[in-house]
Amino acid sequence: LGVVCALLGRDDVVILDKLVHACLVDAARLSGAKLRVFAHNDLDDLEDKLKWAGGNTGQRRVLVVTESVFSMDGDAAPLRQMVEMKEKHGAWLMVDEAHATGILGKDGRGLAEELGVSGQIEIQMGTLGKALGASGGFVCGSRALVDFLVNRARTFIFSTAPVPAAAAGAAAGVRVAQSPQGRRLRQTLRERSAQCRTGLAPLSGALGNAAGGNDGSGVRAILPLILGDEAKALDAAAKLRERNIFVPAIRYPTVARGAARLRVTLTAAHSAEDVSQLIAALKTLDLGL
Repeated sequence: LGVVCALLGRDDVVILDKLVHACLVDAARLSGAKLRVFAHNDLDDLEDKLKWAGGNTGQRRVLVVTESVFSMDGDAAPLRQMVEMKEKHGAWLMVDEAHATGILGKDGRGLAEELGVSGQIEIQMGTLGKALGASGGFVCGSRALVDFLVNRARTFIFSTAPVPAAAAGAAAGVRVAQSPQGRRLRQTLRERSAQCRTGLAPLSGALGNAAGGNDGSGVRAILPLILGDEAKALDAAAKLRERNIFVPAIRYPTVARGAARLRVTLTAAHSAEDVSQLIAALKTLDLGL
């Protein structure tokens, strides 16, 4: 909220991927900027929106906003192409790395690091509350951007600073992510991800875009099994809980109507046996896939 509202106003344009997190949608609306949405990961549609923004000569700034790894689908944004496109049209790019921080990149800095485009993205943001195991969030950018936000982002100015214990926990999480231990954990997650995707290959249609790896890493910590019907998803989640397996059912309004799903989330703490148990349990359920 703070970043978008501090940077944009009524004379600006913000262009969102259709599947970005609700907080980014709310930020775009609250900023007062002209809002446009492009179809999920559709570069042609994004370019159309950028051309439209360029034709409105009164606009001061154009900001493109995407997630790097999408929270409910587990697929990745085509960041390399988006960087090229925003530079071609003189726009800024803001990337939410919430589901890639700690997971992707040599030092766990996210998809932008994985693809080697970190220095070409104006704003990277994310959470400290997932892979890093703490609470709060972060924004990365140029020194000028950070100084501007410290002085102009209302949600930062009028919020209480993190308590020392929370800040120390976040710092410890960052150190682990960048350490040999962090690299070993990421390798373990790669192995669990590959095992799960291979085991669920018969259900690959239900996995949607997360079945493959369009970021080049092959890592998928989020694997959705798209069932469509909400009752079916809730029933499947309940049956898995009876077997001591927690896989939440995700339904409207978190996802579109008719796109209810089971959301499998893998971690490096899961053993190969855990993943095998999940695969076996899913294959015994009548999912209609």
